[in-house]
Amino acid sequence: MNPTTSRLSRLEAIDGLAYGGDYNPDQWPEDVWAEDARLMREAGVNLVSLPVFSWPRLEPEPGRFDFSWLDRVLDVLWSQDIRVDLATGTATPPAWLIRAHPEILPVTADGVRLEFGSRQAYCPSSPVFREHALRLTEAMARRYGHHDAVVLWHVSNEYGDHVSRCYCAVSAGHFRRWLQHRYENLATLNDAWGTTCWGQHYTDWEQIEPPRRATGPINPTQRLDFERFSSDAMLELFRAEVELLRERTPQLPVTTNFMSLFRELNYWDFAAVEDIVTDDAYPDPADPVAHTDAALNYGLMRALKNGQPWLLLEQAPSAVSWRDVNVPKPPGRMRLGSLHAIAHGSDAAMFFQWRAARFGPEKFHSAMLGHRGVASRSYQECRDFGAELRRLAELKGSRVESRVGVVVDWDAWWGLDAPDSLPSARLDWLHLVRTWHRALYTLGFTVDPVRATGPFDGYDVVVAPNLYLIDDAVTAALAGYADQGGRLVVGPFSGVSDREDKIHPGGAPGPLRSLLGVSVDEWWPLPDGHEGRVKLGATTLGFTTWAEWIDAESADVIATYDDGPLAGRPAITTRRAGAGTATYVSAGLDEAALRQVLGPICRDAGLTPHDTPSLDVEQVTRYRDGDRWTFILNHGTVPARTDVPNGTDLLTGDTVSGPVTVAPAGALVVRHTRS
Repeated sequence: MNPTTSRLSRLEAIDGLAYGGDYNPDQWPEDVWAEDARLMREAGVNLVSLPVFSWPRLEPEPGRFDFSWLDRVLDVLWSQDIRVDLATGTATPPAWLIRAHPEILPVTADGVRLEFGSRQAYCPSSPVFREHALRLTEAMARRYGHHDAVVLWHVSNEYGDHVSRCYCAVSAGHFRRWLQHRYENLATLNDAWGTTCWGQHYTDWEQIEPPRRATGPINPTQRLDFERFSSDAMLELFRAEVELLRERTPQLPVTTNFMSLFRELNYWDFAAVEDIVTDDAYPDPADPVAHTDAALNYGLMRALKNGQPWLLLEQAPSAVSWRDVNVPKPPGRMRLGSLHAIAHGSDAAMFFQWRAARFGPEKFHSAMLGHRGVASRSYQECRDFGAELRRLAELKGSRVESRVGVVVDWDAWWGLDAPDSLPSARLDWLHLVRTWHRALYTLGFTVDPVRATGPFDGYDVVVAPNLYLIDDAVTAALAGYADQGGRLVVGPFSGVSDREDKIHPGGAPGPLRSLLGVSVDEWWPLPDGHEGRVKLGATTLGFTTWAEWIDAESADVIATYDDGPLAGRPAITTRRAGAGTATYVSAGLDEAALRQVLGPICRDAGLTPHDTPSLDVEQVTRYRDGDRWTFILNHGTVPARTDVPNGTDLLTGDTVSGPVTVAPAGALVVRHTRS
């Protein structure tokens, strides 16, 4: 058994799927703790996260620790057979540390040093912060590493949520060291950054600073490297705690809670360091299609560890406290959202938080136990769902079926996020990915995010909505996938630059030219408010934002621009590539148009799209060996009639077959046998 598998076995101590949430006992008098534990047990809670923001209570002054209160909390929880996801407490430094070392405070690109008074008030590169954080982590490991209740380490909290980029002098020095490691010498850096442009040539490492606010557009490669560095700096901080915990408590798994598809940190790199992926997910109840983006986020969480189950560590029982308008979840939507995450591979449905706060910035955030206590709607719904969740215990450890992949690449995301030096500031990477995913979602496909370098094994169709930056390794992986029979679809403005953000010789799509069989002569972004049309057979498709003048060199033209200066020119092409195909979409097609393009490609790959696309009804299947469990979820507001596999609905115990009617916010979890 490898070390990771051995550590994960600790989570087997949890009875069934994990259920619970963040607990902040230090916000409450001690006589409340026993009541909390009793009500948790009544609600079916078997796992809680704590003490995430308790550094000042754990270490009230430098080097003096007070664990007595936490000892009592853990004993109370353990008496009710409740396990603990134990936080290291390092998410926010205490006031005494900030006042002794104000240089820890982060600095913005404008040179403003942020004050203490919120959370995450630290520079990720600060050696002082790291030293103190590791001292607390070691003390926590020694004290609780063998406590029976502890089944998981929770390092820090939501890295990069409030501060992901720091521009202080300490960060500048760290950035220079990072650059020296990456480029080795100044000549290589100057070449990579193209510093002959605008007289930016460097003759000494000390001349290089972070891309602070400047007189005009900033060198895009400098900015790109700072994005990479900032993610790596946070990863270095995370890794330091992980390594210490593994040394002191090798039997315990380690995680940190992610924030879904989050721009600031390259989660592929973070996931490689931890034992299990955990996520905080807050789809907006006011957004009728928020569940489609949630499906993409959850797909990423399972993909980060090659399909391994993950844990939904936070969601809201009802309203959050941080949107401009904080809409509650209507009755049944908390249940549906929880089942949605489980359908997509989570072995947990947990919340922020257990007991609603009476003070602080989160006092209006919903909780499992609301301000009215057991009379609150949130408690009653959470208690009922806790009982229902026990019926799904057999799902634990199973995986999700998916035959379609979407490429998620942080370098492309960061590279495309430089609006002052691109042909259009309207070409938004996240919007592109979400639009392409939503088209596949409405066609009925469960989609896995995949790295740009693969592996792509097991996927019949792989789409890359945008690969602005691309190198030979990515090209070889994509070409190999198509050569082996895969259907590859690449979106606009791809293959433009190399990893240093230099335009590829000969222009786009750079090294993808022979695979796609096209060349891009010019980019033709659309002005705001303008729309264009593409002719695909007898169908006219709409697009906005983006178009390209392309030449089809060895590809077949399957759609042409239908109006404007590009009328009659190729818009969508395809070519045989080994045993597979490679399709290029040069226009900024909307979701409905993309369905028209992607549907036939999926059929050609042997997949069956829905005859009637649906944003509301979703089917996702989890499997283990010969067993399968299909979730049928109605995210809509009206009843939906849909086919289900023959089997037993675990939620009701009823036998089901053929078409059934699913109520709004309704769900079935059908156990059936692999055919």
